[in-house]
Parts: sequence; structure tokens; C-alpha cells
Amino acid sequence: MKFTMLPDAWPEPVAELEAAGHGYTRDLDEADFLVWSGGAEGFPRLPDSVGFVQYVFAGVEELIDAGVIDGSVRWANAGGVYARPVAETALALLLSQLHQHKAAALAASFDARLDLDAAQGWLFRGPTVALVGAGGIARALIGMLEPFGCRVIAVNNSGRDVPGADETLAAAEAYADAEFWSCADAVVLSAPLTESTRGLVDASVLRRMKDSAVLVNVGRGPLVDTDALVAALRDGEIAGAGLEVTDPEPLPDGHPLWPLPNCTISPHIAATDRVARHLIGPQIVANAAAFANGETMPTEVDVEAGY
Repeated sequence: MKFTMLPDAWPEPVAELEAAGHGYTRDLDEADFLVWSGGAEGFPRLPDSVGFVQYVFAGVEELIDAGVIDGSVRWANAGGVYARPVAETALALLLSQLHQHKAAALAASFDARLDLDAAQGWLFRGPTVALVGAGGIARALIGMLEPFGCRVIAVNNSGRDVPGADETLAAAEAYADAEFWSCADAVVLSAPLTESTRGLVDASVLRRMKDSAVLVNVGRGPLVDTDALVAALRDGEIAGAGLEVTDPEPLPDGHPLWPLPNCTISPHIAATDRVARHLIGPQIVANAAAFANGETMPTEVDVEAGY
């Protein structure tokens, strides 16, 4: 099949697709499928020849909200492709917050040592880690947590067992359980953003969490009520937060989250273009093969589900 990549053609996936037997063209009207590396703004009119669009990132809610993904043509995303680098970021944020690295940097004095030691936590003591959204990121993170001896509770929509987790809960069951949020020493969010997950971690959830707990969000910023999180961190309702994603995003300069000593932020850099161009190729090849065979693509987008 012929393909084009817009608005920017990345040489790495283009070369991998060509090696798999697909032909690159700069002319969208000649393409059988489009690889899209942009956002909602500037998406082109698709000719009838385009059978599917491959988006190079995982989150498609912006494209759905803008009407770019409307069910008129099939789409695939990059679900699971960046699981390992994002899981690595989740672990880094969790460890950094547990060991008070942000607070130490802000203190800028060795005199803070005793206070920082009194506040720090450890994974080696076998804490309970709840993984909310047990897709590829969570599964990769389970392997990274294994050497620490953590007890892992995985939450997914189906409730089907997640390999490596000590316990798996269906989302509806977990969120309705008054004990779920209060049992975890760390909560890692990697769920997609849908109507049911928007604002999932609000003031009531934060109040139910342990005051020693750490919240990590590597999913989508709006999974968390930002104002409620600021208040919870200031008031000591939870011990800390590690955020790869925020709401709003970009997080404005001067936002109350930036100076908090118990909030470590990485500005959505776990899976940037720089990472994506080296990892997306095999997934596009797999999706193109499934499409050509008349099959559902491995990462085909369900517009109704929102991912």
C-alpha cells in the first residue's frame, strides 16, 4: 500500500514502512493510508483513497472532541507503544517524591537533611501500589516494581486478571469500594481520558487516601481535579504527587503546583516526538497488515469508547 506522513514525515517510521513493502508518497491523494503526526488543528481533507489514519500518539480525545475522528474513516493510535518509557517516568516520579528530591532542591541546604529524612518513604518496605488503568503502561510498571516487593492492585474495566498483579479489580468495583483508595500507599494513574474517568481523583478521593500516600499521574491531566490536588498537597491530606501530565496543560508559569515541595513535575516528556519516531514504526506496520487483511487493527480506535 502507499502511504504518506503529515505534517512532518519522520525518517525512521517511513524507512520501516518501506522495508515492510509499503510505498511512500508525498501526495495525500495517492495514499492508501495516512500517518498523522500533528494535532487536531490543520488536519487535512481526506481523499476517498485513504482507508485508515494512523495517529502516532496514544491519546485521541482532542481529535474526537474536535470532530477530526468522527467514525467516517478508521483510525489507529499508538496505544501501548510507549509503555516502557512512560512506566519508567512513573517509577522515577514515585521514587523522586518518596525520597524528597524536590523538597531537597528547594531547600538548597544540607541543614534540611533531618526533616527530609523524617518525610521520606521507601518501596523496599513492600507498600501497596494501586495501578488505575492496567494497560500497557501499568503492565510494564509491574515488572519494574517487582524487585521492590510491592503489593500491586491493578484496576481495569473488565476485572480480568493482570499478569504480575497481586489483585485485579474491575473499575466499577474499585471506585465503589470505600476501602480502595484508602488501602494504597501509592496510586499510579495511567487510564485513558473518558467521560467516566474525567475528574476521577477529586477532593473526596483525595480525602480518602492515606496522608502518607503519593499520587502519580502519567495518564491524562484531567483525570485529576487540579484545584483539589493543590489543596490536598498544601493541607497534608496526601504526602505528595508526581505529575507527568497536568490540567491545564501546559501548566502555566506561576501555577501553585510548581513551587510545592511535595509535588514533582515532569512536563509531559515521557513520550515526545523524539521518543515516538523510534518506537512507532512496528505498530504502524502491524496495523497496516491487519487493515490489508480485512481485520480489526491491533490499536484501532473505538470512537464511542474514546480510545
